[in-house]
Amino acid sequence: MKAYRFHNVEAGLQLEDIDVPEVSSSEVLIAVKAAGLCHSDCHTLKGSNWGGKFPITLGHEVAGTVVTLGKNVSNVKVGDRVAVALPGQPIEEMEFSSVIGVGFDGGYAEYAAVPAKFLVPIPDNVTFEQAAVATDSISTAYHAILAEGKITTSTTVAVVGLGGVGMNGLHFAILQGARVYGFDIDPAKRDAAKRLGAIECFDSLDCIKDVSIDVIVDFVGLTATLSKAVTAVKLGGRIVAVGLGDPEITLPTFSLVSRAIELKGSIGASLEDFHAVLQLISSGDIRPVLECIPFSDVVDGLHRLERGGVPGRLYTIPVAIA
Repeated sequence: MKAYRFHNVEAGLQLEDIDVPEVSSSEVLIAVKAAGLCHSDCHTLKGSNWGGKFPITLGHEVAGTVVTLGKNVSNVKVGDRVAVALPGQPIEEMEFSSVIGVGFDGGYAEYAAVPAKFLVPIPDNVTFEQAAVATDSISTAYHAILAEGKITTSTTVAVVGLGGVGMNGLHFAILQGARVYGFDIDPAKRDAAKRLGAIECFDSLDCIKDVSIDVIVDFVGLTATLSKAVTAVKLGGRIVAVGLGDPEITLPTFSLVSRAIELKGSIGASLEDFHAVLQLISSGDIRPVLECIPFSDVVDGLHRLERGGVPGRLYTIPVAIA
């Protein structure tokens, strides 16, 4: 079968012929029906080590159909439509070795062998591609807004970065009944956020002066955005950092300390978060903006993500390539 394999930064991501994986007694083989492209893979291609194994088939947003069962598997059956949950929370139990496409071979391939304990049934009215991107990008946004941001109807929140993850975060904050402001340098994304229900959108936190912001959720993760957040959030306010734009950041220490700002990092989501997101998609409350790209264009798709400007989320359907 064909799979996109990553050996090292110098070689980059290569489409290779590999064997269909064998399953252990606790695993299942799934035929991958949709694999989401995630900016985390761009970081891997640049040398970020999530603690996984190399070489590896990338692709950690995965949904498909069960085709083979390990002898000890009883929670699913052949033919089931499933998504592969990412064990990101609680953080104390999180291990990258248990993450598909990081600790073991992922979904940029026609087939993947997956521990059965990570499989979640896909509701009948949720598509493979919706379920795939829900595993990480949508669930990550959900966790950042609800679990780390603690956003409720009484919260005034600023969502910085309205890309595929940030726009979902903004939507979740709106569904919570919060007063929501969006921030992005792209006017089209600001317009889309206002159509979802944002009170107003700006290109920078510098543009909002007279609003007391309880929580800022930063889906960009640059020194520029986070340092502005420290002075823009209210006294004693909360900043949730989700984006990984800069490998290191510099913050105004005096403002952080003297204003008693709470700074939280947020990664991944819990299994409960993922189930909640699938139900929100099933009910129609969340409608992911998706774009399918050919399997032959995965490398180009990741380059598009790296450059920015992709509306919504990219996904691919792995197929045999001659």
